[in-house]
Amino acid sequence: MLVLTRKVNQSIRIGPDIEVVVLEVRGEQVRIGIKAPRDVAVHRQEIFDQILEENQSASGTDVRDVPH
Repeated sequence: MLVLTRKVNQSIRIGPDIEVVVLEVRGEQVRIGIKAPRDVAVHRQEIFDQILEENQSASGTDVRDVPH
């Protein structure tokens, strides 16, 4: 894991198309902005985990359970 220190209005780049900007720091909370192409999915970790769980659950459907 790469660990970086940034101040408000400073950013990091991920490849040529993704920029992560520190917008605000309040106590233990940090607000960030993410600039990425529309075809790049950006999710909070807990939402990403839910999506994975739902996809795994759906992929376990038996074809015999699907009406023809």
